[in-house]
Amino acid sequence: MLFHLLCSKQANACQPHVPQAHTVHQRRWVAKEARPISLRQLMVFGRSLTESRLISSANYVRTELPTRIAHRIRDMQRLPYVVVTNPHINEVYDLYYNAFDTFRRVKEIKSLEDNDRLCQTIRSTLKAHLTVIPKLAMGILECSGLMDAEDLDKFMNTILRSRISRRVIAEQHLALTDTFHAPWFSPGAKLSESEFIGEVFLKCVAKEVVERCGKTTQEIARRAYGPDVPIPEIKIDGHLDANFPFILSHLEYIIGELLRNSVQGVVEQHQRRKDRDENPGRLPPPIEITICESQQHVIIRISDQGGGVPREILPYMWSFSKGPASEQLLANLGQVPKLAATMQELQVDETQGHGSSLASLSSRPPNLRLGMGLPLSRVYAEYWAGSLSLHSLEGYGVDAFLQISKLGNKNEQLTTRATMDAI
Repeated sequence: MLFHLLCSKQANACQPHVPQAHTVHQRRWVAKEARPISLRQLMVFGRSLTESRLISSANYVRTELPTRIAHRIRDMQRLPYVVVTNPHINEVYDLYYNAFDTFRRVKEIKSLEDNDRLCQTIRSTLKAHLTVIPKLAMGILECSGLMDAEDLDKFMNTILRSRISRRVIAEQHLALTDTFHAPWFSPGAKLSESEFIGEVFLKCVAKEVVERCGKTTQEIARRAYGPDVPIPEIKIDGHLDANFPFILSHLEYIIGELLRNSVQGVVEQHQRRKDRDENPGRLPPPIEITICESQQHVIIRISDQGGGVPREILPYMWSFSKGPASEQLLANLGQVPKLAATMQELQVDETQGHGSSLASLSSRPPNLRLGMGLPLSRVYAEYWAGSLSLHSLEGYGVDAFLQISKLGNKNEQLTTRATMDAI
């Protein structure tokens, strides 16, 4: 303990106590680089699935998971001591180290039986890590006065982007394994253009995704505000046939969160106007969605008349450390011990299948604000080399712009090395 205190005073940074043998193993894995992948690589690799390809995928996952986890552990070890010993962040650290220690011990996969054991380990680890996002969010909020907000956000973005990357490769391998064992599957047969290859949906039609997310968010609003409160219509125009390969749960999360914010904003703004007797019988203005397709991108614009983002919230809109709203958000996060459902990730324990993520959007009541929707949506958008921006006109409404790389040839955007080592 004295050693830790001295480290804290002298360098303001010190890694948590771990056995020396463990730090040696970790250094070996930190010396390796992560190997980024693209959606196109995932599609091409999984299109003609054979036993040898499945085993090759297993060995990629077996080596890639501990490499990526090791770099994030190093990032946590380089945080100021007072931050990394925050109970929430320390709990995440322990989860990460246990996962790293588990995966680094997995021997080369040589058979389908070996792969089945690996998949069982992956599933149990995914389930154990369902608490990571709320724990990280609470830790960041509690440490907002102990580190520069920009550095905290950089750390959080790196951790979350890396977490998405690990879940992508892990869940892709689980999905390929499930496909290989399916009674209808014939090894080596090519999957059709209308199907999933693992977790990658080959033909995400933007209009259909917006319609599904729109209906879900409208239903959430009806349950939250009551059947007598008018809900805004969602209108879609533009290039209605635009489609692209994507991980459907990522896209549904982003669109779902943006529409959820818009529907809430319009309903509440309309209620305020109604309370002031400004045309009490008037319906709320519609939310307008415009889909624009170019040679390399699809852009989805979501426009609402929900009053815009309040001026006091604007500086913290993309930040995970929320300034004056921190106390209320901490209390709200305390009611959400697991965020896999809200984050639209694959249900690893209760619901399997590609249709589960959208249904999970309704698991968090709309009045329980967590301050995570916009910054995490941007992490998801940028992960596959896209972007998310928002323009607010206070007193009128918001225009959100989601840009998606439609060719699937961009590598995942992740920090391949520990960020502190890269400086």
